[in-house]
Amino acid sequence: MRSLNDDHVGARIKEQRKLAGLTQRGLALALPYSYSLLRQVEEGTRNASPDFVSAVARALRIDVTVLTGQPYMTELQQDRLAELIRPIRESLDLYDLGADPDLQPRRPTELVEAADDLCRTVRATQLNKAALELPGAIAELTTAAWSTPTTELWRALASAYRTAHDVTVKLGYYDLSSIALARMDWAAHRASDPLLSAVRQYMRALVYFREGEHTIGLRLIDAGHRVLQQADESSESLAVSGQLHLGATVIAARAQDRAAVKARLKEARSLAKRTGEAGHVHFLSFGPTNVAVHEVSANVELHQYGTAIENAAAVSIPHSWAMSRRAHFHIDKARAEMETGRTEAALADLVQARKMAPQQTRYHAGARETIRGLVHARRRTPDTLDSMAAWIGM
Repeated sequence: MRSLNDDHVGARIKEQRKLAGLTQRGLALALPYSYSLLRQVEEGTRNASPDFVSAVARALRIDVTVLTGQPYMTELQQDRLAELIRPIRESLDLYDLGADPDLQPRRPTELVEAADDLCRTVRATQLNKAALELPGAIAELTTAAWSTPTTELWRALASAYRTAHDVTVKLGYYDLSSIALARMDWAAHRASDPLLSAVRQYMRALVYFREGEHTIGLRLIDAGHRVLQQADESSESLAVSGQLHLGATVIAARAQDRAAVKARLKEARSLAKRTGEAGHVHFLSFGPTNVAVHEVSANVELHQYGTAIENAAAVSIPHSWAMSRRAHFHIDKARAEMETGRTEAALADLVQARKMAPQQTRYHAGARETIRGLVHARRRTPDTLDSMAAWIGM
């Protein structure tokens, strides 16, 4: 069996536990998991699931990224992505400086289209292209919105901030992604667009999903629903409401609240019957397919891996779906397959995710841990798995 290096989640948990002055048994007492599992994760012989990592982070009072090792700087430097982060950070700091007298922005219609193109680029998982173009677009939109404030320009700027969040969160810069969400809220208020504000609350809630702070995450979802009450009912507002329910579904699943998962899925399914496949509402992909995909994710979080695989088999994702969402589905499915011993199927799904969204998959903490889990599960690792392991720096 291939051996692990010391740069893995279990090793980081061990290091942080010792820094906190805790024994393995002492930390295990603070977790909803067994001492045996903690010991195996620290030794690197068991996979560290996202819910396990978030529980340890809460117990140690540290950020999840301390344990996941994000951002993965070696790989980011290899992909020439690390050098693109600073310009994005600087562009997010322009928001309250007014118009730049030395900048001549494009026409408003061109800027609105540029913001939409950035969303499409990220959904196509072309992260290099999006990260390269984003700072200039934000600078132009900021100057244009201050010079000629219109709903369309403020909305486009909010969209660009949302793209900044998408790029930085996929690359593991979670501190920067939170700043981008704050800027998105600032612009959405100026656009007087309650749907955008509600989408921002949904995305903010997912930050707490990652951290395992279930109560705050669900409160943010409820805040999003309250914001939506300011908007007239439409297919767009129903789609955003449905997406909020789906966000609550996965948050409740990580909290192991099966009753809440069932209730939220029921609400989302009811709304999806009314909206159909609504793929152009602030670049959400709400509809019956997304409800089915989130049901798979929820069952994975609930550790109902067999049910997740059965549900996944019934999902037919339209070709019109963004590659980013399609790849995420395969990553979730791979985790369920690994946990049920279907190692060849899990590897096939990870390979498929890599083909669809190589950069997203490479920097996805769950995908990386699943690859590590497959290495442990196989006495002899096939060339494809060796290649995947080397690709993530293992």
